[in-house]
Amino acid sequence: MKAGDGRLRRRLALVFVSLRGRITLLALTVSAIILLACLFLVLALFRQDTQSEAAREAGRTAVRTAGEVVRAPLQEAQIPDSTVYVQVVADDGTVLAASGPLRGRPAITRVRSEDPADPRADVTDCSNSLGSCVYIVGLRVDENAYGRPVTVYAAARVAGVVGEEASPVGFRTTAVLIGVLLLIGLLTWLAVYSALRPVRQITKELSDITASDLSRRVPVQFSGGSELQELAETINATLARLEEATDRQRRFVAEASHDLRNPIAGLLTRLEVLDSEDEDYPWKEDVHEAVGDVERLSAIVEDLLELARLESGTPPPTERLDLGELAAAEIARRPLGRLPITTDLTPNVQVDANRLRVARLLGNLLANAQRHGRTRVDVTVTTEDGQAVLRVDDDGRGVPPEDTDRIFERFARLKESRDLDSGGTGLGLPIAQEIARNYGGTLTAAPSPGGHFTLRLPLADSSR
Repeated sequence: MKAGDGRLRRRLALVFVSLRGRITLLALTVSAIILLACLFLVLALFRQDTQSEAAREAGRTAVRTAGEVVRAPLQEAQIPDSTVYVQVVADDGTVLAASGPLRGRPAITRVRSEDPADPRADVTDCSNSLGSCVYIVGLRVDENAYGRPVTVYAAARVAGVVGEEASPVGFRTTAVLIGVLLLIGLLTWLAVYSALRPVRQITKELSDITASDLSRRVPVQFSGGSELQELAETINATLARLEEATDRQRRFVAEASHDLRNPIAGLLTRLEVLDSEDEDYPWKEDVHEAVGDVERLSAIVEDLLELARLESGTPPPTERLDLGELAAAEIARRPLGRLPITTDLTPNVQVDANRLRVARLLGNLLANAQRHGRTRVDVTVTTEDGQAVLRVDDDGRGVPPEDTDRIFERFARLKESRDLDSGGTGLGLPIAQEIARNYGGTLTAAPSPGGHFTLRLPLADSSR
């Protein structure tokens, strides 16, 4: 039920929220207003035309029948059946003769002319016994074969366009209106879909552009100054400026870090020499603290250099690695930490990557787990959904849900991390995540309880 609701919401969003849907609805609304106005105009003209035709037919029949009444009383058998019905009615309402469906019925109307100069009376009646609208022409004949004043009524049907008496023309017109609206909606939907195809291509290209490859550009498929051409050219110009600014930033970080290495190394050496002196100088404690600060500064510079290399988009040569063997070797190489490390390493999980960088990634995760865990650290290597998976778990406090993304930002350190290790650089996890991205993988953190970091890398092609 929930899945069905989700699909319904997506479809409604496509219609009411998407640009394509809104343009289509606007086109349908405008078209409906115009077509309805045209429909009412056509129906009004149709009704006027049919009423005029009914008036002419009823008038001719009334005049002809009045002439016959003057010569002789009209017998019902003498009145031919036609589309115009006739009644001869005395002033007291007695029906003296009638034709068609008016036979045996009371007078169709009592409207008659009281003006001797104009014996004709016209009326449209939709509430008569015929069940439809008729145009009635009544001719008063004072001198006739009946010997008393009578009124000759001729009633012609008026083709209806609304209500119960709606004519086939009205139904057909309504059907055509609905069909035209559906056709307009379909054509508008397809036209907007086609017009927005370049926008979708631009969106796809932009989604594929990463910080490590800002040299890509969106396609410019139009000319003549169209809006889409202007959009594509503006995006490309923005990408060019962004690429230039990013390159300048990377060069600055790399050059500054490189230029700082030698002075920092020299300063650290001098401080270490002073710190190793046997003499108890008054400032010896300050020198010892300065050694720690410079070591941390040196680590930050080295990490910044490593990030600059990773973000340059030119990773070092790759090789075929057994992720389980690499994890076992890295764990064995590390000095014994404060917590035991348990492993569950599936053999022959092959990936294509650089050994040193993946080892550094694992080393960063192990150091983080050793620092935050309480009693143990677990390392697992397996395969899932066609990917190599390496997990490093600990039973520490873990990462709050709101910080699972923030911990991968540069220099981002949670309060617990600062309390446990004030000398960290805040660059270990960003470097690890950048290494994963360099080889087409991901590094993610799951929320607490416990620390849970998962590395996913594409499995190596076994056919190579």
